[in-house]
Amino acid sequence: MGSNLKADDSTALFERDIRQYLAHLSVERSLSPNTIAAYQRDLSHYVNHLCARQRHAFAEVTAEDAAAFVDYLCGADGRKPMAASSVARMVTAIRRLHEFLFAEGRTPSDPTTDLHPPKQGQRLPKAITIDQMTQLLDTASASDTPISLRDRALLEILYGTGARISEAVGLTADDIDLTTASIRLFGKGRKERVLPLGRYAIDAIEAYLVRGRPALACRGRGNTAIFLNKRGNPLTRQSAWIAIHAIAERAGIPGISPHTFRHSFATHLLQGGADVRIVQEMLGHSSVTTTQIYTKVTRETLRETYISAHPRAMHTSGA
Repeated sequence: MGSNLKADDSTALFERDIRQYLAHLSVERSLSPNTIAAYQRDLSHYVNHLCARQRHAFAEVTAEDAAAFVDYLCGADGRKPMAASSVARMVTAIRRLHEFLFAEGRTPSDPTTDLHPPKQGQRLPKAITIDQMTQLLDTASASDTPISLRDRALLEILYGTGARISEAVGLTADDIDLTTASIRLFGKGRKERVLPLGRYAIDAIEAYLVRGRPALACRGRGNTAIFLNKRGNPLTRQSAWIAIHAIAERAGIPGISPHTFRHSFATHLLQGGADVRIVQEMLGHSSVTTTQIYTKVTRETLRETYISAHPRAMHTSGA
């Protein structure tokens, strides 16, 4: 496992403890490599901060050191503040690290017990309309090339199942069963869920597997990944994002990301009358609270429609 930390004596103890913590996340908590890499990046920033404060081991860290790090992230000393969501993520990373070290007896106390990130305003997930989604999907299938067939299948899966982009690009041949019209996704912590596939997704997948993937696979060395790049290697999240961005530009719908499909999947289901707990299961959320933010989106849409369409919705003052 690589490290972004400075390889000198001043960080040796930090490196040792972080390596063991990341191994714990990988082996005992089964977190994905992407999540572990994010923890590693965040903790490297934290260690640099501690070194600047003349700390040489986590056992020396005080609550003031940890609080000063959050202040730094929030723009202390005149620097540009990080986004509140990024600060919250980094606070979570260092709190869980210190919890682990204290539980393992490597530190005499946990200096982050009272450490909290700044409060964030609740951001509503961005969904697009059904008509816009149809336009995107039609744009993806404008031609019959292997790449076009791949992109249509990928987008149909993202919108048809609410899969995260990492879940979609991680699909293998064993994860899709066209005879039962089902797909198996592995979410955070390798949590497995099996979802139904709709007719549009099945047609797009079949077309790609028959006419698209073989042409791409012959350029590579052979692997079980469903989605391949033009060299026949597994498609990465970054490459998938680039492909989606290009399709959105051609469709004339700006601001589209892979997560837009997941947001739209949930929003359109709830607008269609689906129960929030069923949507929770389909999204792979551990708590229904996370899913309920989409109910707010649909309520806002209803309110906007009412105000714009009903003749007595707008009230004026006076008389």
